[in-house]
Amino acid sequence: MPLSSSLSLRPPPTLPPTSNRHHHPPPVSHPHPRPLALRGSIHLARPPRAGAADMAAAAAAASSSPPTLLEYMGRAGTPADLAVLVAHIQSACKSIAALAASPGNADLSRAKAAGSGADAVAAGRDAPKPLDELSNEILLSSLQSSGKVAVVASEENDLPVWMCDDGPYVVVTDPLDGSRNIEVSIPTGTIFGVYKRLVELDHLPVEERAQLNSLQSGTRMVAAGYVLYSSATILCISFGSGTHGFTLDRSTGEFILTHPSMQIPPRGQIYSVNDARYFDWPEGLRKYIDTIRQGKGQHPKKYSARYVCSLVADFHRTLIYGGVAMNPRDHLRLVYEANPLSFLAEQAGGRGSDGKDRILSIQPVKLHQRLPLFLGSMEDMLELESYGDVQQKVNPGYEV
Repeated sequence: MPLSSSLSLRPPPTLPPTSNRHHHPPPVSHPHPRPLALRGSIHLARPPRAGAADMAAAAAAASSSPPTLLEYMGRAGTPADLAVLVAHIQSACKSIAALAASPGNADLSRAKAAGSGADAVAAGRDAPKPLDELSNEILLSSLQSSGKVAVVASEENDLPVWMCDDGPYVVVTDPLDGSRNIEVSIPTGTIFGVYKRLVELDHLPVEERAQLNSLQSGTRMVAAGYVLYSSATILCISFGSGTHGFTLDRSTGEFILTHPSMQIPPRGQIYSVNDARYFDWPEGLRKYIDTIRQGKGQHPKKYSARYVCSLVADFHRTLIYGGVAMNPRDHLRLVYEANPLSFLAEQAGGRGSDGKDRILSIQPVKLHQRLPLFLGSMEDMLELESYGDVQQKVNPGYEV
């Protein structure tokens, strides 16, 4: 299939299995088994056959157990093509989870990718690392094998990758956010968003078609999600009717529904930001932070700071506990990070903004376009935005 960039899709590396579904321990042999001695009138009887009532009870218990992600999509009426696509994303993320937890990941996270990172930086991307590139190959290979994706725009590629002329969907992704944290075992994550292919652009050259399909407004997104690689591997996803969380059951290799219909609290008591940049912040943002941590804002209690410096981890905590997670400078990508996470926040009753405007209403103009990002509880977000001047313009080029 034609590709619109020079990316060569290689098969993903062999990884540790993520499912124990077909694993059985070897039988234990006893060379001289002792005979069973029976005393008195004790008799060993065959267990009784399950009656109709027992079978009905077992069926009811099975039907009441939490569904897997695939079962959930079937029950929710997810379009078949989209369900196939998401099934391939979850499969890739299981492999990335195994890669992130493997003994060699620290060396991969410290190492630099082959060649210079100058081209990546010039294109607006971070300098690549081998771990990022491996995760990218795993995800793109899985998406291509799905047969449901026309084009993929990845944070790891300068240009979109055209996969299939008749693929119904477009995928945007950051395959491994926070990879620099892996060597110290801090959580990382995968972020993705899904759009429908713009069939009205099919007459255009491949390169132009790929670019325009990848630059759709967040309001056109049909699904978005992230996978958190931490003490548990959690996949949170929305198809436009709520945000739902699934936890990887390592005994079966299945994502199980554990957080149905997630709702971010209207207000939290936690803010998440790198406080070390305080003196580079604008007056409005400094005033907001000073106010809430003294308990003098619209909420009478003092706020606490929690900051992981891993976007998926900070957002996941905010989604559960409420509050606000932010990076006030032009650092996070609109296409790969801000749009998918804002979609999830809104579906959970929260808000995503650049400090002034709703993220999903911003039309992307560049593939690797960066902007400030504020995500969180609705009341916290509105209070933050009321301070006006919260976007950091001073950007001296931090090393970490």
